[in-house]
Amino acid sequence: MKPSSDISRLIEIMAALRDPATGCPWDVEQNFSSIAPYTIEEAYEVADAIARGDFDDLREELGDLLLQVVYHAQMAEEAQEFAFGDVVDAITTKMIRRHPHVFGDEKARGAGMAKGMWEKIKAEEKAEKRAARIARGHDPEDHGKGYLDSVPLALPALTRALKLQEKAARVGFDWGEAMPILDKIEEEIGELREALAGGDTAAIKDEFGDMLFALVNLGRHLKLDSEAALAGTNDKFRSRFHHVEQALAGSGRSLEEATLEEMEALWQQAKTAR
Repeated sequence: MKPSSDISRLIEIMAALRDPATGCPWDVEQNFSSIAPYTIEEAYEVADAIARGDFDDLREELGDLLLQVVYHAQMAEEAQEFAFGDVVDAITTKMIRRHPHVFGDEKARGAGMAKGMWEKIKAEEKAEKRAARIARGHDPEDHGKGYLDSVPLALPALTRALKLQEKAARVGFDWGEAMPILDKIEEEIGELREALAGGDTAAIKDEFGDMLFALVNLGRHLKLDSEAALAGTNDKFRSRFHHVEQALAGSGRSLEEATLEEMEALWQQAKTAR
């Protein structure tokens, strides 16, 4: 088996790894559930390479993410559900269908993307998907029967909170403006204080979650992405802590040797320096 830029070689490699008789024991014993966490991890590593502007890493991480797609498709083919080619066919069909202003006839291209066309196309796709599921004897709904059940469970919690709120808002279940949400956050903080005073671990977790959910809602009304906002704060924290570390190292000391008061003083110094 030799490397190749042809996708068919990657599919062959994956099939060989999954061969029950001659394949890799670890790969053979995997299933959709056991591989899913790796799929999510690889997507994050792609995003990390992009954030760092490292194109060498990006090329490699995109390959790792592509492997995940091939892996799932191989397991689906073994289960006689679908193959990699069906995955490609599905996404190319979707892209062509959703962009009639690019791939349609001359009239469609000239008209551009008409208002409401995107929603119309997605509604048609949903109806076709539902009919296909019924034909296969499956539940006609993808994720259950609830209005919010189509929001994926595997999304990061902050992102899923945002998606749930956005979808609920489409049917009018939403705050009219941002300011009342601040009152809600203060209410949740009060309930968290009560839970802390009571020492009930389950209640503390519940109230802390409510507070985070309300903060995401506030961010949505302020047109802020909670994930992006927290990512910025994470970077700021890392940068300031690194300043503390460097300042201590400059005086021949380590983080472990410093007192909290010393680190706090250097932290305040880092805040004014940037």
